[in-house]
Amino acid sequence: MPLELRGRNVLVLGLGSRQGGVGVARYACAAGANVLVTDLRSAASLAEPLAALADLPIRYTLGEHRAEDVAWADIVVRNPAVPAESPWLALARKLGKPIEMELSLFLRACPAPVVGVTGTKGKTTTTTLLHAMVRRRWPQAVMAGNMGRSALAELDELQSAVPVVLEISSFQIEALDAHHLSPHVAVLTNVSEDHLDRYPTFEEYAQVKARLAAYQRRDDWLVLPADDARLATLTVDSKAQRITFGSDMVPGRFRLWVEEQRFVAGWDGTILDLGPVTALRLPGTHAQRNALAAAGAALALGVAPEDIREALATFHGVRDRLELVATVSGVEYINDTAATAPVAALAALHAYRQRDLVVIAGGSDKRLDLAELAAGLASYAQHVVLLDGSATPRLLEQLQHLRFAHLHGPFGSMDAAVRQAASLAQPGGVVLLSPGCASFGLFRDEFHRGDAFRAAVQQLVRDEGAA
Repeated sequence: MPLELRGRNVLVLGLGSRQGGVGVARYACAAGANVLVTDLRSAASLAEPLAALADLPIRYTLGEHRAEDVAWADIVVRNPAVPAESPWLALARKLGKPIEMELSLFLRACPAPVVGVTGTKGKTTTTTLLHAMVRRRWPQAVMAGNMGRSALAELDELQSAVPVVLEISSFQIEALDAHHLSPHVAVLTNVSEDHLDRYPTFEEYAQVKARLAAYQRRDDWLVLPADDARLATLTVDSKAQRITFGSDMVPGRFRLWVEEQRFVAGWDGTILDLGPVTALRLPGTHAQRNALAAAGAALALGVAPEDIREALATFHGVRDRLELVATVSGVEYINDTAATAPVAALAALHAYRQRDLVVIAGGSDKRLDLAELAAGLASYAQHVVLLDGSATPRLLEQLQHLRFAHLHGPFGSMDAAVRQAASLAQPGGVVLLSPGCASFGLFRDEFHRGDAFRAAVQQLVRDEGAA
């Protein structure tokens, strides 16, 4: 049941820049609430989301949070970027204020079955591919969540029989756990070290990811890797029906794997052919695993194998994830800015390991171990071009320790980094932006970093045309 907001004072703690805060504010206003938005950033830095709310009777406190605003509120809606240990949330709890997030409001109000996809890497690709499969059966199916699309903004478009596909971050799972909420289908793509600037240990981060499935019932579904013992242990108490992907060696009624270069499902005693691996146009074995995870969730929802095959064959990938921006002078420029953790960058390096590779890496620090990233760069890259950032000195030190000689930078702009990479790349080779680090400092976020890469590459295209 939707949370009753009419006549209540709703404090949106953190507007943010990725539509979630805008969606919460609009939803609360439409529900008849008195809405106050507070954010540490200035009006100038929030110009776009503020413009999206300009038609609504909302009050703002910008550049600071205030105790009197928390005291005023009947309900606090926390932006996922606000950590659980925030003193403002501590004050709200002390004052007995209910604390929500966008997704806890959404799951209460949503009339349709919800699929939630999470994982350290592969979330957006798996979510988008799953949505493509679901739309083969339900063309009106909605996709939203941790990809810059507000789930609450889509409520009016939903139909009770049509599934909703959500990408869900660990930060968002915190709210679902607090309110004992889980989706009908939970997909865990993988879990590896990330966000140690937010969580004190990897184990705590992994536990949060697994909590997506904590409140599922016996008629729900849990999709997870067949070969991940940690996730298997963390979800051992889940009541949902299990679907495993990646190996046919793990027993179970519902399994997906690759056999003789074909996607295959063992589904309650029946073998289903889901098409050739070559139909998937995305490089890397990690892309195949994402496809298996998406197919498992689609089968659980009742999507036909032929619709899954068609979706796999027509899927072109996702912006900012191994995205081919352009080919210039015989060199492919690949934007993988969403690789904000070493494990994601390593997957990209492995996908292009047989090409002459110039990698743009480095950025801001999330307290992650960079040793494996450095080893992967030393093994697969001919040159590494470093972006400036708080994690870059550690990455540079690791590469120097491995006696990797072809280091360039750090550079203080994407344009300079791309031009250096272009001067090093050989025809038939690849310039790969796959930083393995966060983006803050030089860029607002990883998507701003991707925009900067695209702009720099397009300038190379123009320069080539003018030559």
